[in-house]
Amino acid sequence: MGEMVEFPSNGGTGTGYLATPEVGAGLGLVVIQEWWGLVPHIKDVCDRFAAEGFTALAPDLYHGAQTTEPDEAGKLLMTLNLDQAAKDMGGAIDFLEQSDRVRGDGVGVVGFCMGGGLALMLAVQRPDDVKAAVPFYGFIPWESAQPDWSTLQASVLGHYGELDEFFGPDKAKELEATLKGLGKDVELHFYDGAHHAFFNDTRPEVYDEQAASTAWVRTLEFLRSKLG
Repeated sequence: MGEMVEFPSNGGTGTGYLATPEVGAGLGLVVIQEWWGLVPHIKDVCDRFAAEGFTALAPDLYHGAQTTEPDEAGKLLMTLNLDQAAKDMGGAIDFLEQSDRVRGDGVGVVGFCMGGGLALMLAVQRPDDVKAAVPFYGFIPWESAQPDWSTLQASVLGHYGELDEFFGPDKAKELEATLKGLGKDVELHFYDGAHHAFFNDTRPEVYDEQAASTAWVRTLEFLRSKLG
């Protein structure tokens, strides 16, 4: 259903995985990877969105690198050039907005783990284009990269696991309070008994079918209401 594509990235070239509906134009969606890279799971998520009527593009923020080892993933995460990542994600938005396979007003952005934080960062950086942001257990692990939340225009729907050891409910509620204090449209959901990465069905040790299914339905309804 999907294919690798190239797109301009602020003077350079970005690559990503693009999945489109079988018929017609879809609602535009940027999908942002976990710290593992642009792995088969993220491509599968794009395919699932395409089957639901979205045109989904996942930019390859690691430019070809990917891993299944946590230590290596941690290194990739910490050496990620945020300026370059911002260019790649911005290029993905531009690609979608110029595509005849995209309909609706603006785009949505969905991200997982590291990508959840980057989804929020992208919404802050491109407030005129990003209408909806959905972080799954999303956090911003770079101290230097805390966004200026006041510029956020997008509606935010967040999904967090009760037992998340990286970005637990307390931190997520702090973020929610910050955003609501600024008058932002934000709704976070917390999933009982769910761990970090509960949506990743390639990781049976943390995958939670019930939480993942509920979060998926909520995400589809939210994105359709904001982008349709």
